[in-house]
Amino acid sequence: MAKKQETKPVVVEETVTEEVTEVVNDFVEVEIPRERKVPSNEWEIKDRVYYLKGDKKPLSRSIKAANIYWFDEEKGYERELKYCQNQKTSFVDEMKGDQRLEHIIFRSGSLFVPKEKTTLQKLLSLYHPHKDSIYEEYKPSKLAEEEIDVLDMQVDALVAARNVDIDMAEAIMRVEKGSGVSKLSSKELRRDLLVFARNNPKLFLELADDENVMLRNFGIKSVEEGILRLSSDQRNFLWGSNGRKIMTIPFDEHPYTALAHWFKTDEGMEIFSNIEKRLNN
Repeated sequence: MAKKQETKPVVVEETVTEEVTEVVNDFVEVEIPRERKVPSNEWEIKDRVYYLKGDKKPLSRSIKAANIYWFDEEKGYERELKYCQNQKTSFVDEMKGDQRLEHIIFRSGSLFVPKEKTTLQKLLSLYHPHKDSIYEEYKPSKLAEEEIDVLDMQVDALVAARNVDIDMAEAIMRVEKGSGVSKLSSKELRRDLLVFARNNPKLFLELADDENVMLRNFGIKSVEEGILRLSSDQRNFLWGSNGRKIMTIPFDEHPYTALAHWFKTDEGMEIFSNIEKRLNN
């Protein structure tokens, strides 16, 4: 009798497959237009204005348009320049064909050069030997910078003028007004000092920092009060009472500047103390 075969159960393994869905967001990058900046070594095409330096503005003023030279560091030699209306360059060694020379004329102190005349602009802005000596290119940013420097100097001068004592104020204003300072009241002196600092800030600051300005003022007051006397030939300072000489002024030196220097010497310090006591009495 045949044996009955055992039947094993069949195990079915379940395979779980994970479905991954990848989401891709497609987008188009749009470039935002930006303002183009002109590199420092690239010529900017624009209208330009040039003006003569100084206060004089003649009806017409010509500058050289030929027989001028510019040293080319890359080439290592001087290159001749010439402004010709029918050429695309101002360098003679690059010109082609005939050369029709054109004049460069400032009218009423200025010269307007439109952007189409690039050759003339480059000649005036880059190569011409009279650039920054006879004429300048109008540059608003440069003028603004210069104006800021002047305004800063005015502020410094006004602040210093407000803080100086009355003796220093008198000494500074005596340089500007001379002996007329003695007739001013303290408020008038303060007002004139502030006006002077505003209108002449550089000179004011120089005087305020000058250690001899007080001594010069002291010497002038001594002469005004008759304590000292300056000889008619301006060669000697004398005592006002007896005419005795106290010092000789060095040749080609201002009398009161020389007196201020002399007050710093041993002999001068004694005379200074003597005069100071007389002025205070």
